[in-house]
Amino acid sequence: MLVLSAAPFRVLITGASGSGTSSLARTLASALSSQVFDADDIFWCPSDPPFVTKRLVADRLKLMEALFLPRRDWIFAGSVMGWGHSITPRLTHAIFLTLDADTRMARLRERERQRMGDLSRLSNFEAAAHQGFMDWAASYDDPDFAGRNRTHHDAFLAGLPCPVIHLDSAIPEPDLLAQAIAALDAGGRST
Repeated sequence: MLVLSAAPFRVLITGASGSGTSSLARTLASALSSQVFDADDIFWCPSDPPFVTKRLVADRLKLMEALFLPRRDWIFAGSVMGWGHSITPRLTHAIFLTLDADTRMARLRERERQRMGDLSRLSNFEAAAHQGFMDWAASYDDPDFAGRNRTHHDAFLAGLPCPVIHLDSAIPEPDLLAQAIAALDAGGRST
């Protein structure tokens, strides 16, 4: 049952790539009558093919300030580790999604197939970018990986000034949404 108080909700939903952060953000924003924003839209400059040129950190922060940070309510999906320092003091809650690596990587393969079509028809540049992304995503559970990994994520979450809700995104999306809402209703105590 959706009870949620009239208090503002400024929620970061984060986790490994493929854990369902964007999906949960969209459904939670709809349930809360809020707006959702995605880190990929902030982090990357628009391009075709996408995800080629990173925005400068200062430009990312300006864009977030212009689009949503001053608003009363918002849901933000993705990672801001290492660059989104202006977002963390404004958070009321963070939701950290976990998912076993095999399921996560299967979701990513399917998402990439849907986004890119027949992977055998990619240009050399697109194929190399796709493989680089998949290798990067597969390294998330390696504590020695220099990029975004679980160890770095745990340290980031421990430093947040708001409650952090831990959810396993292996469950069906309606159940995951219900758990997120229940945790927000309960004051965001970590589960």
